[in-house]
Amino acid sequence: MKFNKLIKNRYLQFTLVLIVGFFGGWLIFHNPPGQPQQEIAGTETKKTIWTCSMHPQVRRDEPGPCPICGMDLIPLNQDAVQIDPNSIAMTEDAARIAEVQTMIVASQVPVKEVRLYGKIQADERLLQTQSAHLAGRIEQLMVNFTGEEVRKGQAIAQIYSPSVVTAQQELFEALKMEDTAIISAAREKLRQWKFTDAQIAGIEQSGQVKTVFDVTATVSGIVIAKKVNRGDYVQQGTALYEIADLSHVWALFDAYESDLPWIRSGDKVTFTLQSYPSKEFSGVIAFIDPVINAQTRVAQLRVEVANGGNLLKPEMFATGHLTNRLAGTGNNLVIPQSAVLWTGTRSIVYIKVPNTAEPTFLLREITLGPDLGNSFVVHEGLSEGEEIVINGTFNIDASAQLMGKPSMMNQAVGKTPTMPGMDVSMDFIMQLNTVSDRYIGLKNAFVQTDVKKVMQAAREFNQSLSKVDMKLLTGDAHLKWMDIADNLGKQINVVLKSEKIEEQRLAFSGLSDQFYKAVKTFGLMGKTVYYQFCPMAFDNKGAYWLSETDQISNPYFGQAMLTCGETREIIKN
Repeated sequence: MKFNKLIKNRYLQFTLVLIVGFFGGWLIFHNPPGQPQQEIAGTETKKTIWTCSMHPQVRRDEPGPCPICGMDLIPLNQDAVQIDPNSIAMTEDAARIAEVQTMIVASQVPVKEVRLYGKIQADERLLQTQSAHLAGRIEQLMVNFTGEEVRKGQAIAQIYSPSVVTAQQELFEALKMEDTAIISAAREKLRQWKFTDAQIAGIEQSGQVKTVFDVTATVSGIVIAKKVNRGDYVQQGTALYEIADLSHVWALFDAYESDLPWIRSGDKVTFTLQSYPSKEFSGVIAFIDPVINAQTRVAQLRVEVANGGNLLKPEMFATGHLTNRLAGTGNNLVIPQSAVLWTGTRSIVYIKVPNTAEPTFLLREITLGPDLGNSFVVHEGLSEGEEIVINGTFNIDASAQLMGKPSMMNQAVGKTPTMPGMDVSMDFIMQLNTVSDRYIGLKNAFVQTDVKKVMQAAREFNQSLSKVDMKLLTGDAHLKWMDIADNLGKQINVVLKSEKIEEQRLAFSGLSDQFYKAVKTFGLMGKTVYYQFCPMAFDNKGAYWLSETDQISNPYFGQAMLTCGETREIIKN
């Protein structure tokens, strides 16, 4: 009874609750002696770290602008875990701004579209030399200019021949003597000069000595060369004309070494001409030159084409293409060209690290196979199913360089690559950067084939060249620049003194060779230039130039063959 009354006492109930509460709090928050005070999860907020979405290496304790790009800093997700210390973690916003795109690596049959550049030429097997079958003097030419069409059996010239006059007189004397053997011998003598039996019979019936004789065409075709003039004396066998049968022609294309594995005899090639841009012609490859040209590094392909209507004329420029798969291969790993960063000695891609809270990427060195144009075959370094970056690769690599992690160039930040032993000041490099900008302007003027723009760009290049202070260089660097600058000056003066675009282009070729030496020797600051080559320039001798883009815009042909050429070297500074 007493116990029940105590339980019902309100004051006692309140006292018991307080005691239980204090005891529970002591159990939860009490630390045993000798142990440090633990931070209770949820009782304190973690300190916020601010970073830049474009430059994740930036870390700040408070919000504000990025010291590199000026963008507003954003809170860093501190729960993200990096799988590898060399990996690059980006926020979702940073990946979106950098336009990072990825794809899953898969196997496929490697197929390449090969672009070819060349010219229409006469079929060498259908070229004929029309020669004189009589010795004598040219009395008349019925075909007086190149390009004229002739038909087989058509009289093309008349020759006075004393020897034939004498032979006719001998024939008439033999006929009077009625000596069969002598008559046969006299007739045979005329046949040796390609007289037909009908012509010999006509001479016998006329009874008169003929002094002038027709030379008739032995083939039909177009006269491509006239070798004699009226009044010339010729010997038997002297060439009078060269005649080409253009009913069938050759399209001769240049194929780069890298494209040869994709080209085989019998492949169909389709091509277009500048004269008929909407009309497509086609033929099959009949011959591939077994020898590479030592200067241009190309092999010539011969495509045989029927020339109905004589639309195809020798020396026309042709742009062709063929699509083919690599001989002797099945499925291969194929990745887009945009995924690969190439340093000249190694090829790298960025792999997306799976199962991470934020987009995380890791550099991977790979071994490339054949170039498919817009993609590459991969021999080593990737596995099917891995996810790689195909867009925004340069932005990820730039972050890696700024963070001092493995990257494409793997070089110290702020240094400009120069030749070993060269002491080059940054002021000189910046002046050379200006010369580079003027060079690109000159190159683009040649692409447009505009003499006025070429002259203006040449003057600007010359002015920038004259402002380069060689006193900024010492030792070997000073001597090297003196030699290069002297040669650059000579070539640009040729451009300035000439008003003929072909002469200017020839000088530009020499100038480009020298400026390439300057770039390779001293380097540039923050510029990537592309060393490009056209094998057909200057009658297939070939010529180089430097470009600000990997897209081919040929300064030696302009619109005539704008995309003829290839990139031989990428120079990153």
